[in-house]
Amino acid sequence: MTTEQSDATGGGSRSTADTTGESEQPATTRPKTPDEGTSTADKPAVPATQQPVKATAVDQPVEPAAAQQPAETAAQEPVKPSAAQSSTAEADASAGKGDSAATDASAAKSENAKKDDPAEADGSAEPGRTDVKGTHGKPARAWWRRWRGGPKRPGTASGPQAGGGQQAGGAVRVDGAETAKPDPWEAFSPAGEPVPTRLGRATRAVGRFLVHEWTLAVVGALVLAVALTWPALRYPLHTLPQDIWDPSLQAWQMAWSGHILLTNPGQLWQANAFYPESWSFAFSDTLLGYAPAGMIGTGPEAAVLRYNIIFVLAHALATIGAYALARQLGAGRIGAAVAGVSYAYAPWLLAQAGHLHVLSNGGIPLALAMLARGHGWSLRYGYRPRRRHEGWAYAGWLVAAWQLSLGFGIGLPFAYFLGGAVLVATVTWFLRRYLVRPVKRPFGARLLVADLVGGALFAAVGVLLAIPYFKVAELHPNAARTLGDIGVYSPPLSGFFTAPGESRVWGGLHEGARAALPWPPEMTLLPGFVLYALAAGGLFFSVWRLRHRLLLLAGVLVSMVLSMGTEFFGGTWTYGPLFEYLPGWNGIRTPGRLMLWATLLLGLLAAGAVTAFCIRVRELAAQRIPSWPGPWLRLATLLPLLLVIAEGLNATPHPVAPPQPAAMRSVEGPLLVLPSSQNHDQPVMLWTTTRFQDVVNGGSGFTPAQLEDVRRVTLSFPDQTSVDYLRTLSVANVVVVRDQLAGTPWEVTVDNPVEQLGITRDDRGDVVIFRL
Repeated sequence: MTTEQSDATGGGSRSTADTTGESEQPATTRPKTPDEGTSTADKPAVPATQQPVKATAVDQPVEPAAAQQPAETAAQEPVKPSAAQSSTAEADASAGKGDSAATDASAAKSENAKKDDPAEADGSAEPGRTDVKGTHGKPARAWWRRWRGGPKRPGTASGPQAGGGQQAGGAVRVDGAETAKPDPWEAFSPAGEPVPTRLGRATRAVGRFLVHEWTLAVVGALVLAVALTWPALRYPLHTLPQDIWDPSLQAWQMAWSGHILLTNPGQLWQANAFYPESWSFAFSDTLLGYAPAGMIGTGPEAAVLRYNIIFVLAHALATIGAYALARQLGAGRIGAAVAGVSYAYAPWLLAQAGHLHVLSNGGIPLALAMLARGHGWSLRYGYRPRRRHEGWAYAGWLVAAWQLSLGFGIGLPFAYFLGGAVLVATVTWFLRRYLVRPVKRPFGARLLVADLVGGALFAAVGVLLAIPYFKVAELHPNAARTLGDIGVYSPPLSGFFTAPGESRVWGGLHEGARAALPWPPEMTLLPGFVLYALAAGGLFFSVWRLRHRLLLLAGVLVSMVLSMGTEFFGGTWTYGPLFEYLPGWNGIRTPGRLMLWATLLLGLLAAGAVTAFCIRVRELAAQRIPSWPGPWLRLATLLPLLLVIAEGLNATPHPVAPPQPAAMRSVEGPLLVLPSSQNHDQPVMLWTTTRFQDVVNGGSGFTPAQLEDVRRVTLSFPDQTSVDYLRTLSVANVVVVRDQLAGTPWEVTVDNPVEQLGITRDDRGDVVIFRL
């Protein structure tokens, strides 16, 4: 017999199938239990025929037959009430809810059940037990809950036999929830997606990282740097790129900054070279930003290895920086790669292979890219406030400050450009918000704070680094340069179409053009004929707007004019005012290095053209069946990049650095090494990186007056005049290197007797040490 039992909460109804064994009894004739009499005394019984019945019997659990119950249990268990006689508290108790709206009788009944069974009260009844009160002391309510599909006890097996579920029709009740009966044909269905393990998730995360655009860009830049600077890393402990002079000086600079910052940071600017001069570390660009690398290793071989590694990494950073800037401005991947490679491997930069402070220019475009990203600005898409992020702004200012710490040769123009860009951006923002286009242009307080803090940090670094240079200018008036000095290094217009001898593609072809230049190393300024062609195409076919193309072209022309120094109508209205009125500008000796900015802007013009070309190729590919570019179309998109790479191939020599004399590892300072000259003294500075003893020798952008006097007086060494002069400078030892004496005065005087001079001589084969 089927009855409908109402839910006390009003949330629905449950149908139950009552099976009484051999005989059935109408629900109205069933005797009432004492509990039922107290809760439903005033409620007349409703015939079962008047109860609403569900359309299907899928959700109807089947009651166990009374004949199947143990006799003792059947005798002691109260008769199951009908649906009409069930109270609200009984329904809640059977569902395990414990609703506060139950009747007093049902609440009392629940409390009695908890008293009889403490495990029932805290939900820790023994799993699988269906005993009722009278057999094992357990209340019938626990069995009643399990039979009706209530909360399953831990460890209870599923299925009607275990009391954890009941099947009727096509449904299964498990843990109080009805689920569909398992389909036997599911065994033939495809297996579901497995749940990834922790190792699987980590592997996927690593895989996504490895194929990310920026991971590929960094790896590609490193591989390209190793290939296009080869053989810099072939013998990294012994060879130096281009020559042995300026690279030796810069290897010493990195070693000195790392050494002194670990031992005595207060003496950073009082270097061991140019003794007894003060502020000698500021005699040239310092590469101070590479000081952390200088803290690793000691001695000349470590310094040479460090220099070669930084030399390769500087090219990679320049590629990444220009790539990031082009991508932030809106160029595609291949277009941005063209901008990055052309910026790092322009033919004119091959002549600067011995000037690490010029090649270390990657921080310029990288800082600009980060600042643009932080301010949500793009050349292609304009100002997008939702893309603002003050973290990128902080990073941009930090990178800019680090770039400035590498030297003022290229850092000073960058500082002025950054200041001008901030001024123009600020004025433009206010004009568009309040005057020209009075629309709300959000900026954000946090971004404003980032600019103020970052700008203050950049300015503070610039001021702190400038103080020693002003001291040097005050102590050494001969270090000041004039416009006449600038004219010596100012390239003519033909220099922009002449490649240096280190260019593998154009070097031999331009030999005659280089011979016509007064100073070829600083006047061969060809950025690449491929780059010229791509930039010219970008003026007519590009993803940039027309006004942006014109602005980029104007920047290229201005940079080239300034790079010509005094060659452009004497520099009266171009380079001359900057030299006269901008602080620090008169310290820039070679204006041709401003070609760096023209190269970057030409690369952005080329990136716009290549991006537009790639978009057009995709449009043509979409018209193909199937819609995929063929091999020739894919090669066409890579052709500009391949041509730019080909123009960057080098023929740079890598001479062996002069080996350090063994005596330099033991001789005490202050000392003088002979012969002494600009080219001889720079390797000597490298030799001192074992002990960093004070040496009179030194090479830089200018020669102090006292060092000139030492070189002039010691031409007759050893004699009484030179010995007395060196003693006034507190020089303790003079080291004469025998294999460098050919053609010098010391070739014949090094073996003269010295007893009458009050000094001693110690001949150690490759060197002779005179102790004063």
